[in-house]
Amino acid sequence: MDNKVFTKLSYGVYAVTTWDSGRPTGCIANSAMQITSNPATVAISINHNNYTNQCIAENGRFAISVLKEQTDPLVIGTLGFFSGRDTNKFEKVSYELKDYMPVVTDACGYIVCNVINKMETETHTVFLGEVVAGEVMSEEDPMTYAYYHKVIKGKSPKNAPTYLPEE
Repeated sequence: MDNKVFTKLSYGVYAVTTWDSGRPTGCIANSAMQITSNPATVAISINHNNYTNQCIAENGRFAISVLKEQTDPLVIGTLGFFSGRDTNKFEKVSYELKDYMPVVTDACGYIVCNVINKMETETHTVFLGEVVAGEVMSEEDPMTYAYYHKVIKGKSPKNAPTYLPEE
């Protein structure tokens, strides 16, 4: 099988955030999708090795910040390539509270969810979230995964569902 076919699926670039004992934490994800509109429900996929996975499971809540094409690369670098286990990611990443959840300010929108179910795969947890808040923050274009790779020349961290080893 040619694993590159997965690069042809449409993805976005999102900051998924939650709480870690009173401090914000989060990671970059490309797997977020709307499941239903009524009741508003979304799903995200987070690697078992990501500290954010453990924190979402403990808190039962998460927020999705929809990153825009012009989002500062520092946001992706900090949230995507460091672990919240040993790094306070939000020392460098600006955020505000929306429905008591940390939301990245350098985004074009956000969605806040309560976890209502989850499914385990070999490497990832798919969290199903009931949407409790959301807002468009900017009319700028959302960043797609294709834009991230082709224009920004970004790489996928090893825990990303789309990670492919260098050939």
